[in-house]
Parts: sequence; structure tokens; C-alpha cells
Amino acid sequence: MNASDVGAHLALLALFEGGNEYWSSEYKHYGAVGLLERISAGAYKDYKRSGHTLSGSLAAINMQMLEEQVAAAGAFLLTRGDIDWPHRLDDLKAPPIALIGRGIRSTLENLDLSLSIVGTRNPTEYGVRTAGDFAAGAVDRGWSVISGGAYGIDSAAHRGALIAEGQTIAILGGGVSSVFPSGNDRLFREIVENGLLLSEVLPNVHAIPARFLTRNRLIAAISRATIVVEAAFRSGSLRTARDAAEIFRPVLAVPGPITSPTSDGCHRLIGERSAEIVTSVADFMELVGPLVD
Repeated sequence: MNASDVGAHLALLALFEGGNEYWSSEYKHYGAVGLLERISAGAYKDYKRSGHTLSGSLAAINMQMLEEQVAAAGAFLLTRGDIDWPHRLDDLKAPPIALIGRGIRSTLENLDLSLSIVGTRNPTEYGVRTAGDFAAGAVDRGWSVISGGAYGIDSAAHRGALIAEGQTIAILGGGVSSVFPSGNDRLFREIVENGLLLSEVLPNVHAIPARFLTRNRLIAAISRATIVVEAAFRSGSLRTARDAAEIFRPVLAVPGPITSPTSDGCHRLIGERSAEIVTSVADFMELVGPLVD
């Protein structure tokens, strides 16, 4: 990738919020440099349609500073032109324009055998143990584990993979240098050393609630399948599950006690036939293993 292409991709990340179908389509049609040229020429200056306005000012963007920001983070830019681009993301209605990665880039090579594990930020001991067991069991079978780096089930899944000496990817709602939650800083450092942090925003961008919802689609799309371990009746994890189902990814859910509110979301998915029941890694392998290319 030449310097102008790198700078254009970083500029687009500064201009757009992820998850916008219109800008994703424009990028796909014109490419990074072409789209930036159109923006610079004022092609969209009168485009006021709700949700499709630019989130930043092109005049305020210094491409060299953006490149320096990525370098200072010890990160790298990942685009659709790269051989290790996760092509499953292209199944989304609004694929990311680019990603910023920090950690071991070769972790991307194992995405054909990757499992997303998601769930509540306020799990029970049962949920923490189950998420860790599923992660460790998947790693033992040569799979990598993907989650969102949040407290609760996400953290348990990442830790389970790391304890089993496997690879794990955290897809963040903020930048790879502005990790959230800060209480997971040690966990994020371990992931950088043994796996990968990924984000569709620039390294120093802070997380906001809306970005967690848009990043959920990345967790759903990038992996072979998604397991929901514990989730309340209304939960962001259910959004991830539905994002996965929309692009025909297998969705699985772990049942819990019928009296436990933290399992209501899992029971909802199972009851709606939106997810298959799994109670062990052996169940997962039986359901998903045959789908591996």
C-alpha cells in the first residue's frame, strides 16, 4: 500500500463513524483515495441526509500526524487490500473501511478457526467459569477466541484462552491506545503480547456507548460462530447474536438456571430458535466443526 493510500484510509477513519452503510458503499465504489478526493472537491457538502453527514472536518486532518499516531501506538493499519484482511467482514451491510491492529498480526491467520464468546458484564460465577472453559476448550482444539474486552464474560473468555496458551482477539469500542475499561489494562497488555487488539477507530479515540453497539457487528462477522454464555433479557450480547444470524453465522447459547436473570437472554435466543443449545465444547465441535472449510 502506498503512502497516499495509507493516509487516505486514516483520514476516512477520522471522518466517519463505523457502521454507516452509505459511506461504506461509497468507499467500496470509489476507494479510499477516490472518496477522499470527492469529499475534498465538495461532492457531499450539500448532503444533509440524517446519519450520513461527516463526523469530522477534512480541513482539520493532518495525515502525517495520523500516521505518527498509529506508529506511536505500535499499531498497524489493516485494509481490504491486505492479504490478511478478514474477508468475513465483507458479509456485513456496512463493513469497516479499515481496522487498526495492535499485537501479533499473524493472529489473523487463524480466523477460519475462530469462535466469538460474548455475554453479560455482570456474570455469575457459573458464567465466568463456563466462558473460561469454552475458551480453553476451543484453544485446545486449535481455535482462536474473539470477544470485546469488556468486564464479565468477555474478560473470562479472553483469560480462558490466554491461560490455555492460545490466541485471542479483542475487538474494541475505542482505540487501541485508549482501551476501555481501564480496569482491564493488564488483560489488554497480555492480549497484545499473545494475540491482537482490533478497532475501527483511530488509536487515541475514546470509547462511547454507540461504538460498542457498532463494534458488536464486527465480533459477529469476523468469527466462524458465536456463543452467548450469559445475557440478560435485554443485552448487547443479543445484538451480537442477531448480527451474526443476519449474515448466517451459527449462533449458540449456553442454558442456565431458569431462576437466573443473567441467563434470560440465552433462554430467549433458544426459545425463539435463534440459537442452538450448547453445554460443552464437544457440543460446539459437533455443531460447528463440520462447517469448517
